[in-house]
Amino acid sequence: QVQLVESGGGLVQAGGSLRLSCAASGRTFSSYAMGWFRQAPGKEREFVAAISGNAGRIYYADSVKGRFTISRDNAKNTVYLQMNSLKPEDTAVYCCAAGGGLGSSDVEYTYWGQGTQVTVSS
Repeated sequence: QVQLVESGGGLVQAGGSLRLSCAASGRTFSSYAMGWFRQAPGKEREFVAAISGNAGRIYYADSVKGRFTISRDNAKNTVYLQMNSLKPEDTAVYCCAAGGGLGSSDVEYTYWGQGTQVTVSS
């Protein structure tokens, strides 16, 4: 069982930056691929970024490539999402997820956090 708790969301102006964190419980954090997903009001959940257990493989959605950076610190059981050059369309609830696979589909992830709200004003 893995419990995930996100933090770092908030209100920011367009062009600004935020850094999200996702703290995981358990002693097997490094064995899980980690992903970030987001869901805006009235829209389906969408993939943002994913990172393998040893950080050797990283994937991004085209919409965030070049602006967002995913990273992890296995010693701290934490995964991060650095978000730069934020746009109003990035406004959403951002959730982290842990799973045995690595990909852009939410079915590959078993454990989910509650999410943190990111609001980007224009």
